[in-house]
Amino acid sequence: MTNKQALYRQTLEAMTDWDAYLLAHSGLPGPRANLELLQAAVDLGDEALFLRYLAQTAGGADANAPETLLATVGVVGLGRLLAEGSDAHWGRLQELASDPRWRVREGVAMALQRVGLTRFDDLIAHTRPWRGDGPLVQRALAAGLCEPALLREAAHARQALYLLDELTAAIAVLADRRGEEFRVLRQALGYCWSVALVALPEEGWAMLERWAAHRDPDVRWIVRENLKKARLRRLDAARVARLLTMMES
Repeated sequence: MTNKQALYRQTLEAMTDWDAYLLAHSGLPGPRANLELLQAAVDLGDEALFLRYLAQTAGGADANAPETLLATVGVVGLGRLLAEGSDAHWGRLQELASDPRWRVREGVAMALQRVGLTRFDDLIAHTRPWRGDGPLVQRALAAGLCEPALLREAAHARQALYLLDELTAAIAVLADRRGEEFRVLRQALGYCWSVALVALPEEGWAMLERWAAHRDPDVRWIVRENLKKARLRRLDAARVARLLTMMES
């Protein structure tokens, strides 16, 4: 917990009504929402608060409206409840992964990361149906799972690689790639592979090299973007250079 988050917790603990404070200190509109305040509210809130914030309609679909912070607290709060053992909100998280507000969708990834820290196997089991859902849901799942803190065990990193392999295979045969939703998924896969690979290099390199030989242009874009990441160059710069040369030939 950061010092700022601890200070926000102290402030919220002294209040009975958080709404005005959260809105005033949301950081929105702006480039960065106040994530320290968000996490403090998630740590202290209860189910009733999270559900009320999820019902927040002020601000509409504007991801930069201050009210979006309240909705995102609600999303990540559901993740905290799931992490603590509840199984009541998996379906709601899946729905929210397609929310028109990108900050709320990012909140779903954050919620999944909370679950994965305490219930990784349950996270895999409960979100397996998400893999067949739309691109935004798939993106939330990939971004949620490909978090270094979740992948310290080889078995966890392997599950992340399996997921990415499945999603990349689906892209390779996808007919309709028009629209923003596909772009968002492709962009996530453009960095998620590098995160999972670093956690389990031998198996990760084998998978990524197989995709590097694929002729699909979007698959090749995904591989190239991952090979640009500093984490892979630090891991094996010679291998990165060899794969990039192979892809250019």
